[in-house]
Amino acid sequence: MPRLFGTDGIRGVANVDLRPTLAYALGRAAAVRLLDGRGAMVVGQDTRRSGDMLVAALVAGGTSAGADVHRLGVCPTPALALVAGSGAFGAGIMVSASHNPAEDNGLKVLDGRGLKLDDRDEDELEALIWRAEELASPPNAGIGQAVDAHHRLAAYVDHRLGLARAVGSRLRVALDCANGSGGSVAPRILAATGASVDVHFDQPDGTNINLACGATAPGALAALVRDDGADVGFCLDGDADRCVAIDERGEVVDGDQLIGIIALDRLARGALAESTVVVSILSNGGLVSAIEGAGGRVVRTPVGDKHIHDAMVVSGAGLGGEKSGHVIVMEHTRSGDGIVTALEVLSILSRSGLTLSELAARVPLFPQQQRTIAVRHKEGWEADRALADAVHAAETELAGRGRVVVRPSGTEPALRIMIEGDDAERVTALVDALGSLASERLN
Repeated sequence: MPRLFGTDGIRGVANVDLRPTLAYALGRAAAVRLLDGRGAMVVGQDTRRSGDMLVAALVAGGTSAGADVHRLGVCPTPALALVAGSGAFGAGIMVSASHNPAEDNGLKVLDGRGLKLDDRDEDELEALIWRAEELASPPNAGIGQAVDAHHRLAAYVDHRLGLARAVGSRLRVALDCANGSGGSVAPRILAATGASVDVHFDQPDGTNINLACGATAPGALAALVRDDGADVGFCLDGDADRCVAIDERGEVVDGDQLIGIIALDRLARGALAESTVVVSILSNGGLVSAIEGAGGRVVRTPVGDKHIHDAMVVSGAGLGGEKSGHVIVMEHTRSGDGIVTALEVLSILSRSGLTLSELAARVPLFPQQQRTIAVRHKEGWEADRALADAVHAAETELAGRGRVVVRPSGTEPALRIMIEGDDAERVTALVDALGSLASERLN
């Protein structure tokens, strides 16, 4: 049986793979494993239609096992993390599939510090999920209560407003809310910087989250920036824990370059803890060169913001993130937060007087291509000799001049292939060839 937890919680097609019965079982298991049958947990959700259904199931499961369950409502994932780590709760669960299509949903489990569980805790929780009906069910007086906790979102908003008011921007900003949960707070927070904020894709209907918009489809906002003449654009994803930017020319500035821009600014000011940045194996080698060239140190980890955070704690790093736009600025937050990333960039733009394109030019990236190949058999792909040999051949060809990373997706039934090198045409040819072979061999 495949493991329930991937790199970012439990995900699946809502009401098909991810049914209310599973959310109910998770609620019971979390109440027992994380709360010991006492205390409280807090749950939040993004704007997917299936969110209410899954939250209701979590509430039923948690309360049936004796826990009070506080409903935060529609909120960014980093807001749920802040509230979960406030000291009032023993656990938090975010109902969101982040950047995935509306048909999907997910369950992200946090501990009482607002942090994602480690693998051992996830395994123990998963074991309880499979035998949820065997867990103790208290009589009426011991049943937990469902509590409306929407007012607790103010703690997150107030903290981010404090960061925003220190920026002092006069720029015109275009904001893409991905029809997701960031739309409930991001426009107000960014406007507190003094910037003029034009809000786009902020009409969620339960089915349009991430649809041709947001951090995974920044082309829509790029066109709007070009047409409207905005100074900068920011694209959030469905739960606002990612951000990619659009420069004043309408060009996309991805997570790697945003990390580089923030790192170089902090290194120059002596404000980067341990002069260290943590990135994943997928981050571009050009980012590494730029940081090391400025006197910084780079640590690489497996893919996943949980791994990024853990390595930041161990190394003392002040900054970490991924190419996808997850960025952790440890001074302000212990989780990826697209709104905080946007505030950091606005602050740098205001203090430097430079445009985003000028800042991004300081972090030149190597040619890199990524492919996501839908496959039936993503695990153990190395066992396919033809594919493994082709990967080895590509690595041999690029030796000393590039990298090949092949890994199963942690969030969907797919194999992800990344190739980086010094020849853009050859990189594209290699990644396309490996992608076609993977599709043929693993389906």
